Amino acid sequence: MYTLRVDGAFEAAHRVADYPGKCSRVHGHNWVVEATFTGQELDELGILIDFKTAKQALAAVLEDFDHYYLNEFPPFSEGVNPTAENLARIIFERLAAHAEVRASAAQLSALTVWESPKSSVTYTRD
Repeated sequence: MYTLRVDGAFEAAHRVADYPGKCSRVHGHNWVVEATFTGQELDELGILIDFKTAKQALAAVLEDFDHYYLNEFPPFSEGVNPTAENLARIIFERLAAHAEVRASAAQLSALTVWESPKSSVTYTRD
């Protein structure tokens, strides 16, 4: 089994609705996102998924979130609380559905969102 990781970043603000503390106020993060791909089959060049392809797909997904107030951005504007946990799941789903990811032999197996250097959450499909 091969495991490949790429990372990306974006800046965005949010507030966690109904949180009993400071996070209920508007604040921002320099979010760092790590995507983990796994697989057993390599292509004819010996590549699971090209690093360039994986980075571009992740960047395309993250661009949709960059410099937004997440609470006003779907699905958060539709009642989903913009926690790091929900953000990790939503980014995972969008990246897994990306055409270049689907076309590769790699499977997106995990996605980690860091809201600070010491705080992260990892979402896996299982």
